[in-house]
Amino acid sequence: MSEFTVVPVARVVGGRVEPTDDYWGGTRAIVRIDSERFGAGSVVGLEEFSHLEVVYRFHLTEVDGPVEPHSEVRHPRNNPAWPATGIFAQRNMLRLNSLGVSRCRLLKVDGLDLHVEDLDAVDGTPVLDIKPWVAELGPRGEVRQPAWPTEMLADYYAPGHDGRD
Repeated sequence: MSEFTVVPVARVVGGRVEPTDDYWGGTRAIVRIDSERFGAGSVVGLEEFSHLEVVYRFHLTEVDGPVEPHSEVRHPRNNPAWPATGIFAQRNMLRLNSLGVSRCRLLKVDGLDLHVEDLDAVDGTPVLDIKPWVAELGPRGEVRQPAWPTEMLADYYAPGHDGRD
C-alpha cells in the first residue's frame, strides 16, 4: 500500500471547542472553504441539498504526539457492559489515519461559508472533503447492527451546549 498526502479543503469555524462523546444535537458551526484554492463556483448548486457528508481529520488526537490506534480488541467507551470489539467495529477517534466522517444538516450557503448543524467536529478541525448527501447512495437493503451502538449513542445527538461554558 502506498501513502499519499491530503490537503484540507476547509476548516470548521465555531461550534464546539472540545470533543465529547455525546450531546452534539443543535450544535451549529461553519465549514469555511479555503478561498485560496476554491472560488464561488465550487458551491454552485450545493444549497439545493439538505445534508452534507463531511470528511475531516481528528486533529486534537495528536496534541501529545502521534496517534496510537486501538489495534487490540477493547470495549467501546471502556464500558464492560458492551462487548469487546476491534477498531473496525467501532467509530472512535483513535484511528491510524485519524479520519472522521459526519453527516450534518446544511442550513445555509453564504459565499464559501457553509452553515451546518449537528456536525460532530470541533472548532479548527481540518475538513478534507465535502459531499452532498444523496439518498440513493445511502444504505441499500436491510440495515443491521448489534444492540450496543443504539444504547451507546442514545444521547449522541441529544440537545446539548456548544462546549464554550
